[in-house]
Amino acid sequence: MLFGPSNISSKFSLFSESHLTILILFILIIGSIFHYRFKLREDKWRKAEIGVAVSLILFELIYHLWMIENGTWKIGRSLPLELCNIGLILCVLLLLTGKKIFFEMLFFIALFGATQAILTPALTYNFPHFRFFHFFYTHMMVVWVVLFFMWVKGYYPTFMSVIKVIVFLNLLLPVILYVNNRNNGNYWFLRHKPDSPSLFDLLGPYPWYIFTLEGLLLLLSFGVWLIFRRGEPVRDRPPVSD
Repeated sequence: MLFGPSNISSKFSLFSESHLTILILFILIIGSIFHYRFKLREDKWRKAEIGVAVSLILFELIYHLWMIENGTWKIGRSLPLELCNIGLILCVLLLLTGKKIFFEMLFFIALFGATQAILTPALTYNFPHFRFFHFFYTHMMVVWVVLFFMWVKGYYPTFMSVIKVIVFLNLLLPVILYVNNRNNGNYWFLRHKPDSPSLFDLLGPYPWYIFTLEGLLLLLSFGVWLIFRRGEPVRDRPPVSD
């Protein structure tokens, strides 16, 4: 069932046929963005950027309506506070405005958060359920948009991008902790690891994996910046009017 309730029998399995198909599609689109990066620089693709932003908003709205309809919407787990939710919001803002500040925040969240979620999804519903499509479409699109703006638009992270994202996430941290404690939530997996297998399993027991994550954030952010940096930062690209 496309919009079935929470007691559906078909459960998602890590590296199942449906998951491997998604991973192949994910890699093929990444390769296509890089291969056609020069053709994608034409102004006609601006309408496609707006269309993608609208599609992400619609997918998210339908998802929340689906949770309300099935009685699964809860403050402790349904607010857009997960890193990938925040990445989705930044992705929409980047597509609509072209502001580099949104790219700087999204770049690291996409590479660390969305990519990890695609490889090891914390997902219950399998193909062809709506939640399956929602999960992978939104997560993959965040990564694709970042790579599109980097390879096509010339947006690259700077040293200050690393500082900004670290400050941004650490300013959000006490807010997430407060919401978790008040609503029995587990945003950012700060109360326990995901129930399904994930990279968190390699980071030690609770609560030490949280400090490991903080150290990895610093190390990986600077490492990724060194790999992808460019000499001259790109200016904000103003929205193109139709």
